[in-house]
Amino acid sequence: MQATKITIKSLAKSFITFRGKVDVLKSIDLTIEPGEFFVLLGPSGCGKSTLLNLLAGLEKPSGGELYFDQELVADAVGKFSGPFERDISMVFQSYALYPHMTVEENIAFPLTNLPQVPTSDVMRTKVKEAATLLQIDHLLDRKPAELSGGQRQRVAIGRAIVRNPKVCLMDEPLSNLDAKLRNEMRAHLKDLQKRLGVTTVYVTHDQLEAMTLGHRIAIMNNGVLQQVGTPVEIYRAPVNQFVARFIGSPTMNMLSGELNEEAGNLYLQADALKIRLPAETAGRLKARNLKKVTLGVRPERLYVKSEGEPDLALPVNVIENVGPEYLVYSFHQQGQIVVRTPDEPTGDRLDLSLDAGHLHLFDEQGARINL
Repeated sequence: MQATKITIKSLAKSFITFRGKVDVLKSIDLTIEPGEFFVLLGPSGCGKSTLLNLLAGLEKPSGGELYFDQELVADAVGKFSGPFERDISMVFQSYALYPHMTVEENIAFPLTNLPQVPTSDVMRTKVKEAATLLQIDHLLDRKPAELSGGQRQRVAIGRAIVRNPKVCLMDEPLSNLDAKLRNEMRAHLKDLQKRLGVTTVYVTHDQLEAMTLGHRIAIMNNGVLQQVGTPVEIYRAPVNQFVARFIGSPTMNMLSGELNEEAGNLYLQADALKIRLPAETAGRLKARNLKKVTLGVRPERLYVKSEGEPDLALPVNVIENVGPEYLVYSFHQQGQIVVRTPDEPTGDRLDLSLDAGHLHLFDEQGARINL
């Protein structure tokens, strides 16, 4: 089966509550390519699950249009194809397995709802193929209560892929697993989707999941699409402060203040902190005649300087040993600065240098300044 392209045009969704009209999605425009592993990322309440429900045919849009390939499947005027007509499958956060059925019966269940129900032999073959792919073929005679969390999740995935759907939708499917199992399942999911080639839309609030799984990521906030791009594009060039802080762990360091020139150098005065900006960055800022900016720099892009005048000197408040590296925390009036370094610092002060190639600057409205 050829992979499906999803086109979303000005899609909107509103709900009427006792407090009045609530706009959950505001004019979303997206194209999801055939066979793509596409991730919807954002905080709780941003609208990502509502968008997934619109794709699934569980909700009707209040505005805009939704296409699978060239076929209009939903709009605000009256066109609405249900989940079965769209040929989608869905994996839920809660697994949603039938407790009275065996693993084999759970995986086979979608096949029993096809317009032409396969014969028992064909059904058994398809279930066996899906179970083998997920390495649960030895569990087919067990009930869900006899399985671990990871095994239940594999059964739910098996049920979703057994009939080779056009589109597979996943709503935070790994959030109920412990950290170790979540890491294992992430890698397994990515490998599985690559082999199947099915267009997959994955919802999560975990930026690590998004970065490791997605071919592309759409970051949402308050029902608005903030940025769409590959994990590398979003990490290296976030379009605003929200995206910059949402992607990356530990989060990007942010310092807001006024620009001042002293003795040929340009400094950012962020309350008690004084940061000397690299000459290349300073020259471009002067040309723009900016007075107030927010400087963003990721923890791994603050470099410990052993000699010479530092660009930024910080008191050391907390040091965390996380195995292959150290995280150094310095508290200040605007919050905290985190430095990632391979060597444990000595002393109570950290002298740092900045690299012009890895600085992010944002204006007073939080938008990225492209120098």
